[in-house]
Amino acid sequence: MTLLASFDGWMTTVQVHVEEALGALLPAAGREPARLHEAMRYSVLGGGKRVRPLLVFAAGGLFNADLETLARAAAAVEMIHAYSLVHDDMPCMDDDALRRGKPTVHMAYDEATALLVGDALQAQAFAVLADDASIAPARLVAMLRVLAHAAGPAGMCGGQAIDLASVGVSLTLKQLERMHQLKTGALLRASVLLGALAGRDVDAVELTALDTYSNAIGLAFQVVDDVLDATADSATLGKTAGKDAAANKPTYVSILGLDESILLAEKLRRAAHDALAPFGDKALRLRELADLIVQRKA
Repeated sequence: MTLLASFDGWMTTVQVHVEEALGALLPAAGREPARLHEAMRYSVLGGGKRVRPLLVFAAGGLFNADLETLARAAAAVEMIHAYSLVHDDMPCMDDDALRRGKPTVHMAYDEATALLVGDALQAQAFAVLADDASIAPARLVAMLRVLAHAAGPAGMCGGQAIDLASVGVSLTLKQLERMHQLKTGALLRASVLLGALAGRDVDAVELTALDTYSNAIGLAFQVVDDVLDATADSATLGKTAGKDAAANKPTYVSILGLDESILLAEKLRRAAHDALAPFGDKALRLRELADLIVQRKA
């Protein structure tokens, strides 16, 4: 997966590699309990931009990480992400019927199955990462800690709890940023760190650079999501458009306005680029992913 390839070519190669890894690391569809395993595969395979796996591979490229180790780490992150979407879409949370252009899991199956799918995917993610015998034990523990921290109350789950408690509430810009640093940014940061740790230990200067980059793209990802929710249609997004406004949720658009939100996303894109200066040209893929996050249309 050389830097000499085009960005689109590199992305396609990584996406195919990750899809194959996910297919192999998820339970087989016909294996009992077959309905649960089928629903797990339905929720994960054949959809999504795979931004988190792409970040794993891009960061891993900086540290000469083994491709199979990266594939396993990327699969683990994507399983955590998929589980969060399954649970977020349920009636007790965002109550959505469309995800990645197809019915959400609780619509295609049922609510109980959707709940179990999320639980099973979270456990499977940690099993997949823990089973990598090619990583030194101490570094593997560090990687497991990174993923657990990002998925738990100090990360994604904590951010979702704040999100649910903020419906109809006026938040300051700082409060909104904190919510999304947890809900969205934590798992993006984990993706970058897992890719790096798959290669070798990360020194203090490198960690600061990766943290600054991750924080910028994490916020940018949500700013762009809010812009798209306000401007794109459901067919383009592959999920229900306008849900945030309809649910009276605080967003960057509701606080800053559309034009200022677009300017903020661009400011964050430039900050992400600047953060990667210590890595020079080797960080090309991470820079290109920052561009993708900000300039995407869905």
